[in-house]
Amino acid sequence: MSKERARRRAEREREAAVLAAARAAEVERRERRDARMRPLTSRVPRRRNRPSGILAQRRRQNGALVVVLLALNLLVWILSGDWALRLAAAVVSLLAAPVLHTMLFRRP
Repeated sequence: MSKERARRRAEREREAAVLAAARAAEVERRERRDARMRPLTSRVPRRRNRPSGILAQRRRQNGALVVVLLALNLLVWILSGDWALRLAAAVVSLLAAPVLHTMLFRRP
């Protein structure tokens, strides 16, 4: 019985040693790759972590909608010389903004 337990323990230890060696090789490989990449990535600006919450999402959506509406109003302003049409486009865009926001962006 004792010999059987010792054999099983030795087998478990052997498997653990193989797994530890594989982990160590992976860590060493990752460190070598990082060392190769470090001179290249040190010259490139780092990415900023953007906020990803619900408020940040709403802010991006509202910003996109405002940019689109301003672009449309600017287009009307450039293509039309009539002040009434320019004013009407501005008023319509102000009134349509909540409706467009509801139609374009899904409620969370």
